[in-house]
Amino acid sequence: MESLCCRRIRFLLVASVAIVVASAGSANADFIFGTPTNLGPMLNTSARDEEPGISADGLSLYYCSLRSGGYGGYDMWVTNRATTQDDWGPPVNLGSTVNSPYDDFSEDISADGLELYFGSNRPGGTGGYDIWVARRATTHNEWTTPVSLGPMVNSPSEEGCPSISDDGLELYFWSTRPGGAGSYDIWVSRRATIQDDWGMAENLGAAVNSSVADLCTDVSPDSLSLLFVSARPGGYGGNLGDLWMSRRPEIGDSWGPPINLGPMVNGSYNENGPCLSTDGSTLYFSSDRPGGSGDADMWQVSISPVVDFNSDGIVDIKDLLRLIESWGQNDPSVDIAPLLLGDGVVDRKDLEVLVSYWGQEIPDPLLVAHWRLDEAEGIIAFDSAGTSDGVAVGDPVWQPAGGRVGGALELDGVDDCVTTEFVCDPSKGPLSVFAWIQGGAPGQVIVSQEDGANWLMAGALDGTLATELVAPAGRIAAPPLISGVLITDGLWHRVAFTWDGSNRRLYVDDALAAEDRQSSLANCSGGLNIGCGEDMTPGSFWSGLIDDVRIYNRVVEP
Repeated sequence: MESLCCRRIRFLLVASVAIVVASAGSANADFIFGTPTNLGPMLNTSARDEEPGISADGLSLYYCSLRSGGYGGYDMWVTNRATTQDDWGPPVNLGSTVNSPYDDFSEDISADGLELYFGSNRPGGTGGYDIWVARRATTHNEWTTPVSLGPMVNSPSEEGCPSISDDGLELYFWSTRPGGAGSYDIWVSRRATIQDDWGMAENLGAAVNSSVADLCTDVSPDSLSLLFVSARPGGYGGNLGDLWMSRRPEIGDSWGPPINLGPMVNGSYNENGPCLSTDGSTLYFSSDRPGGSGDADMWQVSISPVVDFNSDGIVDIKDLLRLIESWGQNDPSVDIAPLLLGDGVVDRKDLEVLVSYWGQEIPDPLLVAHWRLDEAEGIIAFDSAGTSDGVAVGDPVWQPAGGRVGGALELDGVDDCVTTEFVCDPSKGPLSVFAWIQGGAPGQVIVSQEDGANWLMAGALDGTLATELVAPAGRIAAPPLISGVLITDGLWHRVAFTWDGSNRRLYVDDALAAEDRQSSLANCSGGLNIGCGEDMTPGSFWSGLIDDVRIYNRVVEP
């Protein structure tokens, strides 16, 4: 929330973000976010309403608000519903026992519903803002007077945004105390049992924290994912930051590098206060994006698993076989249960999710462009997945019955190609490019980006599949990736390039042909070319057929 943490750190973020150098990834492609929706005027007002916290049964939503009717500053409120299918009811203030004339904010309720953790600057703490807890004997009892968590958790500096694990043994929060990487860092306190006191707080370290503000945490129900807010580089805008996520294989393991939750959730506005439902199907958060009731509102977005593993538009036996191939293994591409999280092994839970989608047609929202090239006439190559229709240049010939998947486009290798406006920036996250091709010659290009790189091409030496998508220019030039698999032998081949944020891979006829490590790709905002090189030089124009070109903002494993 902007008052308290965000309002007070805005100047720090603006000053520091320009000098930070940090690596960042993007969320794995084993789930898809829907379109965020506002929780509506019943919950949101013209004042700031933010930082939701959902109960384990999904029937109570706690949040903080500056709306009228409170006891001073931010107050904590709760809204209830009878079932998870019902609408939320009118919000109720938690009352003067829990709220105070000061700021009471960023609440999180324990899985058993008996402890409510929150931040407050009320008197009686250790520093400015401290973490407090209110308790109740049963979910039908009233909350007791809150108590400070004391000096093992709190410090003379400031603490806020607590998130307690479902087993009640870990408490995550932000703090400005010394010993961190930046102005606001994420810390954790642990205890052996829920009857024990909290232990000394520990910084999560450089794997999670950065030199800018990292705050507003939510630990997932299985304690294997940590969602938080950060203004580190690699986001989509908003000077307070984006929503990010870090994972770990097992409880007790170190947290992995943070990944951005992507443009479906983040935007050029300020996202804050992430909170994941117990079943992993819904992410709640607050944002000042347009479409709300006030300064900051609460929003929700659905989370769906990627069950169409081969991305052919339907869940069928091919997807089942793909899952069986990874049975018992740790394969994130098919580890789809629980939603968003996975559990590190492909097993019965993943099979049950797959079967629940059996036979359904599954449009892929991360298919950002798809040129079927099935046209019979004209100069427009229509994009069936988006708005990036291409324009045929030269005099390529449509072959309505001559493609590998429907029709195809025949290019003469001299000046024929298809050009489009900007489609995507390869540096922004996971990427997959697929095409069917026939013919070609060494040095000729299948897909490229103007003023950028040749994405898919026949290698200049021997006509094997290659890519020139490489890391940004540095002291040592990054090499292209060359497969060694011939694609210019006159036969039809399905060729592909994928990048998951760490690895480049080339595929020929759905078989892995080459791979290497590549932690970043150079950014580019140019349009795409189908059938010629990025600078349209002679010799880069394709001579042969191209069919069914697809681009995804996720990794698609053939």
